[in-house]
Amino acid sequence: MGYRSPLETRLAKKTTKAIVDFNLIEDGDRVMVGLSGGKDSWALIQILDVLRKRAPIKFSIVAVNVDSGYEGYQHKQVADACLARGWEFYSEHTNIGAVIDDKLESDEMPCSLCARLRRGVLYRLATETGATKIALGHHLDDFVETVLLNLFFAGALKAMPARLNSDSGAHVVIRPLVYVTEAEARAYCKESELPIIGCCCPACGDLSLQRQRVKRLLTELEREHPAVKSSMIKALSNVMPRHLLDRRLNPVGEIRKAISTQLEEFDDVPADVPLIPLMLSRPQTT
Repeated sequence: MGYRSPLETRLAKKTTKAIVDFNLIEDGDRVMVGLSGGKDSWALIQILDVLRKRAPIKFSIVAVNVDSGYEGYQHKQVADACLARGWEFYSEHTNIGAVIDDKLESDEMPCSLCARLRRGVLYRLATETGATKIALGHHLDDFVETVLLNLFFAGALKAMPARLNSDSGAHVVIRPLVYVTEAEARAYCKESELPIIGCCCPACGDLSLQRQRVKRLLTELEREHPAVKSSMIKALSNVMPRHLLDRRLNPVGEIRKAISTQLEEFDDVPADVPLIPLMLSRPQTT
């Protein structure tokens, strides 16, 4: 039996490539999907379920929904959709919303703090449900936007890994949609008739000013260079440390030591003879 649509075929191929490239899912894994009810997490669990039925390895899926405690969140709709599709489902009610409201100033964006608090809950639930992997719905756009945000506003050259071991070593976080675009995830969610549930956080509908700028920049670049996002995601797998300025990658101490070793070879050279031409003219050994 083939995939039910060209879009599903494309997502299946891209997700399979990510799983193989980064060893995201292994035989016997129990994959816990962080299911917020948004388009990305719905697309993730749907395509993983499709692959689960066709994969040469055996793995299981469990959906976990973390309710931040904001009034009006439709967690029952998420639960009903999972039940209708036969997906194992757990829901955890938390007071994350109240904690955020208490700790943040009125003009601060709560998303990063919310993500950290939710991650802590997911780690605990992974232990309780016996999950071996925690799958999150970050897609290609999230990766390329994050690298630009860090580059422009944080002074760091980093994005996010497709596979991440937690600091304690007890959990493995995976992002199988790394090669899937946001547009593809949205279209697949709609095609699969999955109920998109909006977050009830008062600030969740507003992107940070920096992220808005990055999204606009990428949109403008895509008009002239349609493959720009694909090129950027490829660049994240094609890093050349020797061509960067991080001294941890190119330690100055080692360079000085190498130069000092070379200089020792010219101890008998008169002081008035330039050393640089001599060093450059000497045949290099390998």
